Amino acid sequence: MNAGSPEPKPAKRKRRAPRSEAAPARKRAPARRRKRASAATGEIAELEDRIGYRFTEHAWLERALTHSSALAGGRDRGGSYQRLEFLGDHVLGLVVSDMLFRAFPGATEGELSRRLAALVRKETCADVARVIDLGPAMRLGNSEIQAGGHRRTAILADVCEALIGAVFSDGGYAPAAALIERYWQERMLKPPRPLRDPKTLLQEWAQARGMPAPSYKEIERSGPDHSPEFRVAVELFERTPAEGTGRSKRAAEQAAAAAMLAREGVPADAADG
Repeated sequence: MNAGSPEPKPAKRKRRAPRSEAAPARKRAPARRRKRASAATGEIAELEDRIGYRFTEHAWLERALTHSSALAGGRDRGGSYQRLEFLGDHVLGLVVSDMLFRAFPGATEGELSRRLAALVRKETCADVARVIDLGPAMRLGNSEIQAGGHRRTAILADVCEALIGAVFSDGGYAPAAALIERYWQERMLKPPRPLRDPKTLLQEWAQARGMPAPSYKEIERSGPDHSPEFRVAVELFERTPAEGTGRSKRAAEQAAAAAMLAREGVPADAADG
């Protein structure tokens, strides 16, 4: 080295940050939690296989499977399936109406309406939910789980409609229509089941809610012997009796049952709703 050349300065060593300043290492989730998440992902993939549709945004599917009881404090701020159920109900009605219109060109408006009512009723939607096996995939609160909510017709029907709404929201009309055709086409081609009479309907409605069977009591019989008129009251658990009249005792009982159903807001042939 020349005598006149400046002496090079030693290179500065990078100061290592003290342990307290270092970025914390990312902790792995507990093995049990990772296992649950993996199982849930597998269930979702299997469900998508069954319905023949892959979601782009899985948040739609998760919401469709979430009952309000599973939310914190039971408060529903749009996080449960209820809004998607509303949407899916109307998408289902539109698609099935179009299917019926094309499949039965000679049917009257009344015939089409009866078939539509049978195909979009809660009982039918619940049957589809069971075929798809939606019950195990649903998210329910502890109280609803203990009450057997994953088997309840009303909840299964709601989640089925919410699933349709989720597919529509994620992919649009075409995949939603394909899903409906996949599970409703065969049902549509079957002859519609006859409507149940009001007495049978009321009894099934009461049984579905754990109530005792309705009881009927003749209140009055009037008119001549050859043309009597009966007035009958039907009594149901913790309900005010409803009355009906008819030319026979049976007809009066049917009228009373129909009056009770109407007062309870039960639509025709929807005992499981």
